[in-house]
Amino acid sequence: MKVLHWILTQLLHGMARCPFWVLYGLSDIMFVILYHVVRYRRKIVVKNLTESFPDKSKHEIHHIERQFYRNFTDYIVETIKLMHISDDEMRRRMVFENIEMVDRIMESGKSIACYLSHTFNWEWGTSISLWTSAKVNEKSKFLQIYRPLADTWFDSMMLKVRSRFGAISVPKKQTLRALLGYRRDGIVTITGFLADQKPSHGDPTFVMRFLNHPTAMITGTETLARRLGMAAIYWDMQKVSRGHYKIVNHLITENVADTPDWYVTSTYGHLLEKSIERNPSTWLWSHKRWKHPVTLNKE
Repeated sequence: MKVLHWILTQLLHGMARCPFWVLYGLSDIMFVILYHVVRYRRKIVVKNLTESFPDKSKHEIHHIERQFYRNFTDYIVETIKLMHISDDEMRRRMVFENIEMVDRIMESGKSIACYLSHTFNWEWGTSISLWTSAKVNEKSKFLQIYRPLADTWFDSMMLKVRSRFGAISVPKKQTLRALLGYRRDGIVTITGFLADQKPSHGDPTFVMRFLNHPTAMITGTETLARRLGMAAIYWDMQKVSRGHYKIVNHLITENVADTPDWYVTSTYGHLLEKSIERNPSTWLWSHKRWKHPVTLNKE
């Protein structure tokens, strides 16, 4: 197994050194394999799309489905490219708008809970440290919350990729302890939460209508940010063209503790829904987001 992992590691590093035009050629081949040959989760994707957009025709759903798989294979090669991409090229390809708002909040000494989603290519979001006036040092940290993967080799590989621009990956179960520690030490943080995941069993949730489904939204992020008096922003991830993205920073609130319960969670859900409706093919439709039916919260 160690030999296999070594070979895979060398292969991935070799791919990462290839120019983007080569990687996108590989992506085109992967699309044919995943979509036409393996038919990876196609039934799940079509079911999710059809139920989420009942007014769209079969032709429209088919078009979104195909484009989703093209974006998905682009995501794979783009994530591998993170192993060997220069800061300058990353800044050209991943642009952050309204970064002044982020700078202002961090300069005031307030930490930020950043709500993002599985919108392509979310892995490039860690390059925010190339745009902010705050840098990775003893006064400010860039964090991302993640769920450790079962495969330890793959988990280790992804952690290295995600730390390319200085971000620190924090396991979900250690989030509160880590953030409390940074606050105690006077360190300002901006922490990314992939808040569109299906909640884990037993997690507290807020149920809202989202993409034509009663949907259980994770509330742990809001609870934590409320306790720590953090600001909350939404990352509107947009695919501008192949290999080029932008994130527009939207302020949800400068202090979660000053908002009503579930205001931040519901606002995030509505903002994300608008982002998905603008370009449905860029969201991760292959996950079983609505596997377990839930009932809407009473108004």
